[in-house]
Amino acid sequence: MIIKQLSVFVENRRGKLNEIVQTLSDAGVDLRALMLADTSEFGFLRMIVSDPDLACDILKKAGMMIRVSDVVAFGMTDKPGEFTKVTQLIAAEGVDISYLYTLASPKNGEAVIILQMDQPGAGIAALRKGGFRIIGPDEIYNG
Repeated sequence: MIIKQLSVFVENRRGKLNEIVQTLSDAGVDLRALMLADTSEFGFLRMIVSDPDLACDILKKAGMMIRVSDVVAFGMTDKPGEFTKVTQLIAAEGVDISYLYTLASPKNGEAVIILQMDQPGAGIAALRKGGFRIIGPDEIYNG
């Protein structure tokens, strides 16, 4: 149930993001989720894509610095207090959340959250125990 996330070191200059996404688009790789954080000189683009192995190869060949990380995706009802349940379950298991972002969901009323945790197995177990739907690679990569 682990999802592969690509993190790309991005020079903070006009057109660099376009260069990255155009390279992926030209190769037929679909973007599922994006998160860009920047400073004045560089940024990190975190991506979930339809084919992480192909995307990694293509971007490395284009001279980009890439790191592949394991993340977890889960669905939850989009209502007040629901994410509080998630953080309580994760904290009770002693798991740290490093960062998170959301993913557009085709399912009505469901928010999909991407988590990077120091103990993904324990985090998945806690989420399942709380009744949250873990979203696997097939659903993420294939839409």
